[in-house]
Amino acid sequence: MTVAATHSTPADKDMPIPREPMACDYPAPSLTLLGLEPVRAALEYFGARLMDRSSLPAGDGHPVVLFPGLAADKTCLGPLRKLCEELGYAAYDWGRGFNTGPTGDIDDWIAELGSHVQSVACLHEQKVSLIGWSLGGIYAREIARLMPDSVRQVITLGTPFAGDGDATNVGWIYRVLSGQPAKVDEALSRRLRSTPPVPTTSIFSRSDGVVAWQACQELRERPQAENVEVEGSHVGLVWHPKVWSVVADRLAQPDGGWQPYRDPRDAANDAPVVLDETAGLAALATAKVSARVGRLAA
Repeated sequence: MTVAATHSTPADKDMPIPREPMACDYPAPSLTLLGLEPVRAALEYFGARLMDRSSLPAGDGHPVVLFPGLAADKTCLGPLRKLCEELGYAAYDWGRGFNTGPTGDIDDWIAELGSHVQSVACLHEQKVSLIGWSLGGIYAREIARLMPDSVRQVITLGTPFAGDGDATNVGWIYRVLSGQPAKVDEALSRRLRSTPPVPTTSIFSRSDGVVAWQACQELRERPQAENVEVEGSHVGLVWHPKVWSVVADRLAQPDGGWQPYRDPRDAANDAPVVLDETAGLAALATAKVSARVGRLAA
Protein backbone atom coordinates (compact mmCIF):
# COMPACT_ATOMS: atom_id res chain seq x y z
CA MET A 1 0.00 0.00 0.00
CA THR A 2 1.73 3.14 -1.20
CA VAL A 3 1.50 6.29 0.85
CA ALA A 4 3.11 9.59 0.01
CA ALA A 5 2.86 12.85 1.84
CA THR A 6 3.76 16.30 0.65
CA HIS A 7 3.68 19.35 2.84
CA SER A 8 4.52 22.98 2.61
CA THR A 9 7.39 24.95 4.02
CA PRO A 10 7.39 28.63 4.94
CA ALA A 11 7.97 30.80 1.92
CA ASP A 12 11.00 33.05 1.73
CA LYS A 13 10.07 36.55 2.87
CA ASP A 14 11.70 38.10 -0.19
CA MET A 15 9.71 35.99 -2.62
CA PRO A 16 6.71 37.64 -4.26
CA ILE A 17 3.32 36.35 -3.17
CA PRO A 18 2.03 34.11 -6.00
CA ARG A 19 -1.42 34.57 -7.42
CA GLU A 20 -4.14 32.13 -6.46
CA PRO A 21 -3.87 29.03 -8.68
CA MET A 22 -6.40 28.62 -11.44
CA ALA A 23 -8.81 25.69 -11.55
CA CYS A 24 -7.71 22.99 -13.93
CA ASP A 25 -9.90 21.05 -16.32
CA TYR A 26 -9.21 17.63 -14.84
CA PRO A 27 -10.96 14.72 -16.56
CA ALA A 28 -13.24 12.47 -14.57
CA PRO A 29 -11.86 8.98 -13.79
CA SER A 30 -12.43 6.23 -16.33
CA LEU A 31 -15.64 4.24 -16.27
CA THR A 32 -13.53 1.15 -15.61
CA LEU A 33 -12.30 2.62 -12.34
CA LEU A 34 -15.84 3.66 -11.50
CA GLY A 35 -17.12 0.15 -12.15
CA LEU A 36 -14.50 -1.36 -9.84
CA GLU A 37 -15.49 0.88 -6.92
CA PRO A 38 -17.92 -1.56 -5.22
CA VAL A 39 -15.49 -4.50 -5.23
CA ARG A 40 -12.56 -2.45 -4.03
CA ALA A 41 -14.62 -0.72 -1.33
CA ALA A 42 -15.81 -4.11 -0.07
CA LEU A 43 -12.23 -5.37 0.19
CA GLU A 44 -11.19 -2.22 2.03
CA TYR A 45 -14.11 -2.58 4.43
CA PHE A 46 -13.08 -6.18 5.13
CA GLY A 47 -9.52 -5.02 5.75
CA ALA A 48 -10.71 -2.34 8.17
CA ARG A 49 -12.80 -4.83 10.15
CA LEU A 50 -9.70 -7.00 10.62
CA MET A 51 -7.27 -4.17 11.18
CA ASP A 52 -5.17 -4.19 14.36
CA ARG A 53 -5.94 -0.77 15.84
CA SER A 54 -3.96 -1.21 19.03
CA SER A 55 -1.02 0.85 17.73
CA LEU A 56 -3.11 3.89 16.76
CA PRO A 57 -2.49 6.93 18.98
CA ALA A 58 -5.07 7.58 21.69
CA GLY A 59 -7.10 10.75 21.50
CA ASP A 60 -7.18 13.69 23.88
CA GLY A 61 -10.97 13.85 23.99
CA HIS A 62 -11.46 16.92 21.80
CA PRO A 63 -14.60 17.02 19.61
CA VAL A 64 -14.72 15.86 15.99
CA VAL A 65 -17.53 16.55 13.51
CA LEU A 66 -17.88 14.34 10.42
CA PHE A 67 -19.47 15.40 7.11
CA PRO A 68 -20.74 12.76 4.62
CA GLY A 69 -20.29 12.78 0.88
CA LEU A 70 -22.99 13.35 -1.73
CA ALA A 71 -25.91 10.91 -1.45
CA ALA A 72 -24.57 9.63 1.88
CA ASP A 73 -25.50 10.05 5.52
CA LYS A 74 -24.22 9.19 8.99
CA THR A 75 -24.57 5.46 8.27
CA CYS A 76 -21.78 5.59 5.70
CA LEU A 77 -19.55 7.41 8.17
CA GLY A 78 -20.50 5.07 11.01
CA PRO A 79 -17.26 3.02 10.96
CA LEU A 80 -15.09 6.15 10.94
CA ARG A 81 -17.11 7.78 13.70
CA LYS A 82 -16.85 4.60 15.78
CA LEU A 83 -13.09 4.61 15.27
CA CYS A 84 -12.88 8.21 16.52
CA GLU A 85 -14.92 7.30 19.59
CA GLU A 86 -12.78 4.23 20.28
CA LEU A 87 -9.68 6.43 20.18
CA GLY A 88 -11.21 8.71 22.79
CA TYR A 89 -12.65 11.61 20.78
CA ALA A 90 -16.14 13.08 21.13
CA ALA A 91 -17.40 12.35 17.61
CA TYR A 92 -20.47 14.03 16.14
CA ASP A 93 -22.52 13.63 12.97
CA TRP A 94 -23.03 16.73 10.85
CA GLY A 95 -26.69 16.78 11.92
CA ARG A 96 -28.28 17.09 8.48
CA GLY A 97 -29.10 13.50 7.55
CA PHE A 98 -28.87 12.63 3.83
CA ASN A 99 -26.48 14.90 1.92
CA THR A 100 -28.21 16.15 -1.22
CA GLY A 101 -25.91 19.11 -1.69
CA PRO A 102 -26.19 22.75 -0.59
CA THR A 103 -29.62 24.36 -0.65
CA GLY A 104 -30.27 28.06 -1.18
CA ASP A 105 -27.47 30.58 -0.86
CA ILE A 106 -24.13 28.82 -0.36
CA ASP A 107 -22.96 31.28 2.29
CA ASP A 108 -26.18 30.88 4.29
CA TRP A 109 -25.85 27.11 3.98
CA ILE A 110 -22.27 27.10 5.29
CA ALA A 111 -23.26 29.45 8.12
CA GLU A 112 -26.00 27.03 9.18
CA LEU A 113 -23.57 24.12 9.17
CA GLY A 114 -21.09 26.27 11.05
CA SER A 115 -23.62 26.99 13.79
CA HIS A 116 -23.68 23.28 14.61
CA VAL A 117 -19.88 23.19 14.78
CA GLN A 118 -19.91 26.30 16.95
CA SER A 119 -22.38 24.69 19.36
CA VAL A 120 -20.14 21.63 19.66
CA ALA A 121 -17.12 23.84 20.31
CA CYS A 122 -19.00 25.75 23.02
CA LEU A 123 -20.25 22.53 24.62
CA HIS A 124 -16.74 21.16 24.96
CA GLU A 125 -15.00 24.51 25.34
CA GLN A 126 -12.47 23.30 22.77
CA LYS A 127 -11.76 23.72 19.10
CA VAL A 128 -13.32 21.11 16.80
CA SER A 129 -11.58 18.93 14.22
CA LEU A 130 -13.57 18.55 11.00
CA ILE A 131 -13.46 15.45 8.79
CA GLY A 132 -15.21 15.61 5.42
CA TRP A 133 -15.60 12.89 2.82
CA SER A 134 -15.92 14.00 -0.82
CA LEU A 135 -18.49 16.85 -0.97
CA GLY A 136 -18.52 16.87 2.83
CA GLY A 137 -14.91 18.01 2.72
CA ILE A 138 -15.98 21.14 0.86
CA TYR A 139 -18.31 21.94 3.75
CA ALA A 140 -15.53 21.32 6.28
CA ARG A 141 -13.07 23.60 4.48
CA GLU A 142 -15.62 26.40 4.14
CA ILE A 143 -16.65 26.19 7.79
CA ALA A 144 -12.98 26.42 8.80
CA ARG A 145 -12.64 29.49 6.61
CA LEU A 146 -15.73 31.05 8.21
CA MET A 147 -14.84 30.35 11.85
CA PRO A 148 -11.13 29.48 12.17
CA ASP A 149 -11.10 30.28 15.89
CA SER A 150 -13.43 27.33 16.49
CA VAL A 151 -11.74 24.81 14.18
CA ARG A 152 -8.64 22.87 15.20
CA GLN A 153 -7.94 21.27 11.82
CA VAL A 154 -9.57 19.96 8.65
CA ILE A 155 -9.12 16.48 7.16
CA THR A 156 -10.66 15.77 3.76
CA LEU A 157 -11.08 12.38 2.08
CA GLY A 158 -11.27 12.45 -1.71
CA THR A 159 -12.59 16.03 -1.80
CA PRO A 160 -12.30 17.67 -5.27
CA PHE A 161 -11.96 21.26 -4.07
CA ALA A 162 -9.44 22.19 -6.79
CA GLY A 163 -11.49 21.07 -9.78
CA ASP A 164 -14.80 21.82 -11.45
CA GLY A 165 -17.99 19.84 -12.01
CA ASP A 166 -16.41 17.89 -14.86
CA ALA A 167 -13.82 16.33 -12.53
CA THR A 168 -16.35 13.82 -11.20
CA ASN A 169 -18.43 10.89 -12.41
CA VAL A 170 -21.41 11.76 -10.22
CA GLY A 171 -22.38 15.19 -11.49
CA TRP A 172 -25.68 13.73 -12.69
CA ILE A 173 -26.46 12.48 -9.16
CA TYR A 174 -25.88 15.99 -7.84
CA ARG A 175 -28.29 17.39 -10.43
CA VAL A 176 -30.97 14.82 -9.52
CA LEU A 177 -30.66 15.34 -5.77
CA SER A 178 -30.19 19.12 -5.64
CA GLY A 179 -31.90 20.22 -8.84
CA GLN A 180 -28.83 22.29 -9.68
CA PRO A 181 -25.98 21.75 -12.15
CA ALA A 182 -22.65 20.59 -10.72
CA LYS A 183 -20.99 23.86 -11.68
CA VAL A 184 -19.69 26.84 -9.73
CA ASP A 185 -18.81 30.31 -10.90
CA GLU A 186 -15.20 31.46 -11.04
CA ALA A 187 -15.39 33.52 -7.86
CA LEU A 188 -16.67 30.59 -5.79
CA SER A 189 -14.26 28.22 -7.52
CA ARG A 190 -11.36 30.47 -6.54
CA ARG A 191 -12.57 30.51 -2.95
CA LEU A 192 -12.93 26.73 -2.79
CA ARG A 193 -9.37 26.27 -4.06
CA SER A 194 -7.88 28.56 -1.44
CA THR A 195 -6.53 26.86 1.68
CA PRO A 196 -8.42 27.31 4.97
CA PRO A 197 -6.51 29.23 7.68
CA VAL A 198 -6.13 26.12 9.86
CA PRO A 199 -4.00 22.96 9.55
CA THR A 200 -5.39 21.04 6.59
CA THR A 201 -4.78 17.48 5.40
CA SER A 202 -6.07 16.39 1.98
CA ILE A 203 -6.15 12.61 1.55
CA PHE A 204 -6.47 11.40 -2.04
CA SER A 205 -6.06 8.30 -4.21
CA ARG A 206 -4.77 8.22 -7.77
CA SER A 207 -7.07 5.27 -8.47
CA ASP A 208 -10.19 7.08 -7.23
CA GLY A 209 -13.06 6.01 -9.49
CA VAL A 210 -15.43 8.87 -8.66
CA VAL A 211 -13.46 12.12 -8.64
CA ALA A 212 -10.25 13.23 -10.35
CA TRP A 213 -7.43 12.72 -7.87
CA GLN A 214 -5.65 15.82 -9.17
CA ALA A 215 -8.58 17.94 -7.96
CA CYS A 216 -8.18 16.62 -4.40
CA GLN A 217 -4.81 18.23 -3.74
CA GLU A 218 -3.61 21.60 -2.53
CA LEU A 219 -2.25 23.33 -5.62
CA ARG A 220 0.26 25.48 -3.80
CA GLU A 221 2.51 24.99 -0.81
CA ARG A 222 1.32 26.38 2.50
CA PRO A 223 2.88 26.32 5.99
CA GLN A 224 0.10 24.13 7.44
CA ALA A 225 -1.33 22.26 4.51
CA GLU A 226 -0.45 18.82 3.16
CA ASN A 227 -1.50 16.20 0.64
CA VAL A 228 -1.40 12.56 1.72
CA GLU A 229 -1.74 9.86 -0.91
CA VAL A 230 -3.22 6.44 -0.26
CA GLU A 231 -4.03 3.60 -2.63
CA GLY A 232 -7.74 2.87 -2.66
CA SER A 233 -11.23 3.48 -3.97
CA HIS A 234 -13.31 6.61 -3.42
CA VAL A 235 -16.18 4.89 -1.62
CA GLY A 236 -13.79 2.96 0.61
CA LEU A 237 -11.88 6.01 1.84
CA VAL A 238 -14.13 6.25 4.90
CA TRP A 239 -13.10 2.79 6.11
CA HIS A 240 -9.74 2.28 4.42
CA PRO A 241 -7.19 0.94 6.96
CA LYS A 242 -4.47 3.34 5.84
CA VAL A 243 -6.84 6.30 5.89
CA TRP A 244 -7.76 5.37 9.45
CA SER A 245 -4.08 5.36 10.38
CA VAL A 246 -3.57 8.80 8.84
CA VAL A 247 -6.73 10.22 10.45
CA ALA A 248 -5.72 8.87 13.87
CA ASP A 249 -2.27 10.41 13.50
CA ARG A 250 -3.67 13.77 12.41
CA LEU A 251 -6.26 13.95 15.19
CA ALA A 252 -3.52 13.23 17.73
CA GLN A 253 -1.61 16.35 16.70
CA PRO A 254 -1.59 18.83 19.60
CA ASP A 255 -3.54 22.04 19.21
CA GLY A 256 -1.01 24.65 18.19
CA GLY A 257 1.69 22.04 17.59
CA TRP A 258 0.61 20.55 14.26
CA GLN A 259 3.35 18.82 12.25
CA PRO A 260 3.17 17.32 8.73
CA TYR A 261 2.29 13.66 8.40
CA ARG A 262 5.10 11.12 8.43
CA ASP A 263 4.27 7.49 7.72
CA PRO A 264 5.30 5.56 10.87
CA ARG A 265 6.28 2.61 8.70
CA ASP A 266 9.20 4.66 7.40
CA ALA A 267 10.71 4.28 10.85
CA ALA A 268 9.64 0.67 11.36
CA ASN A 269 10.89 -1.11 8.23
CA ASP A 270 7.48 -0.94 6.58
CA ALA A 271 5.70 -2.86 9.31
CA PRO A 272 2.27 -3.89 7.98
CA VAL A 273 -0.84 -2.17 9.26
CA VAL A 274 -2.63 -5.51 9.81
CA LEU A 275 -0.83 -8.26 11.64
CA ASP A 276 -2.96 -11.41 11.93
CA GLU A 277 -3.09 -14.03 9.18
CA THR A 278 -6.70 -13.41 8.14
CA ALA A 279 -6.20 -9.66 7.92
CA GLY A 280 -3.01 -10.25 6.01
CA LEU A 281 -4.93 -12.22 3.39
CA ALA A 282 -7.42 -9.35 3.10
CA ALA A 283 -4.57 -6.90 2.64
CA LEU A 284 -3.02 -9.16 0.00
CA ALA A 285 -6.29 -9.35 -1.93
CA THR A 286 -6.67 -5.57 -1.75
CA ALA A 287 -3.08 -5.09 -2.90
CA LYS A 288 -3.62 -7.35 -5.92
CA VAL A 289 -6.76 -5.44 -6.93
CA SER A 290 -5.01 -2.11 -6.32
CA ALA A 291 -2.07 -3.15 -8.47
CA ARG A 292 -4.37 -3.96 -11.35
CA VAL A 293 -6.35 -0.76 -10.82
CA GLY A 294 -3.11 1.20 -10.67
CA ARG A 295 -2.27 0.01 -14.16
CA LEU A 296 -5.71 1.16 -15.34
CA ALA A 297 -5.26 4.58 -13.75
CA ALA A 298 -1.80 5.09 -15.20
